[in-house]
Amino acid sequence: MRKILFPTVIAAMMASSMGAFAATDTSTTGTIKALDMKAMSVTLNNGITYMLPKGFKDPGLRVGEKVVVGWKMVKKTYEADTVKLAK
Repeated sequence: MRKILFPTVIAAMMASSMGAFAATDTSTTGTIKALDMKAMSVTLNNGITYMLPKGFKDPGLRVGEKVVVGWKMVKKTYEADTVKLAK
């Protein structure tokens, strides 16, 4: 019984922790209020500044463009995974 119970408990703990990480990813749609490529950040009209990832390839972002930002919260920083022009 112990041989079956221990691996089952470990598998359940790992599955629940994976779900917690996935739940932190989200996306926001908004209009670019400010764009600072030196600081690698974009601020939307909701007032939140998202930090862009290293190696970010600019798809033609400009102030006033509507975008979808995929992001996650790391400590107290909004870190963008993706920034795409909204259609």
